[in-house]
Amino acid sequence: MIWHLISDGEKSGSYNMGVDIELAKNCPDDEAFLRLYRWKPYCISLGANQDKSDLDIAKVERDGLEIVKRPTGGRAVLHAEELTYSVNLPTSIGLTAKEIYNKISVSIIKGLQLFDPAFNDLTLEDETPFFPALLKKPEGILCFSTTSKNEIKYRNMKLVGSAQRKLNNVILQHGSILCGKYHRRLTGYLNPSGVKENHLDSVTTEIESVTGKNVDYSILRKCIVEGFKQTWQIEEMIILNYSLLPEYN
Repeated sequence: MIWHLISDGEKSGSYNMGVDIELAKNCPDDEAFLRLYRWKPYCISLGANQDKSDLDIAKVERDGLEIVKRPTGGRAVLHAEELTYSVNLPTSIGLTAKEIYNKISVSIIKGLQLFDPAFNDLTLEDETPFFPALLKKPEGILCFSTTSKNEIKYRNMKLVGSAQRKLNNVILQHGSILCGKYHRRLTGYLNPSGVKENHLDSVTTEIESVTGKNVDYSILRKCIVEGFKQTWQIEEMIILNYSLLPEYN
């Protein structure tokens, strides 16, 4: 399997989701893609089946945030102080979707442990929530309100949120590695829903909260890449500059 690395800077939400989808549509049977990126402007993404009516659109627009739909599942995420990853893998790799999800999470854990030994306490969630009941609760609007099986936790607080979808013969998985606290402001952009304004304070944490230091994103990227290399036994990744049509910029 040939692995490609795409290390993007800060891009718009429409660009970021556009690239992830295009990579999935054009992923060869013997190639895989790891992409690391950030967001500018900050952006609220909604799961593929989530409606914009959950959001106070006027406030979102007033504060200069973007709104996009993810091609994957899950619920609302405020992408701000984070490093986002996406992986596209052909099903020819011979792993099930669940096995891919687990192995990607292990890769990120290894990368975070290389970044700072404080993350030796990371664990994977071992239970699957009952989503029909969860989505009926007010906090079901928020992706980071619960931890799904094989998602990454630090002392029982969610640190990385991920979502996955099969597109033809390709598995697309992407997710947010939380670095700073800005994502917690998402509750302030919801229409009245019964979600407490400080709800995310009790269920999530971030790299800066764990380490007490500002995140050096360039070092974090290198560590995450190394975590993937070790987990997937990749000798070298081919660095790829990927550009889409102008409408994605």
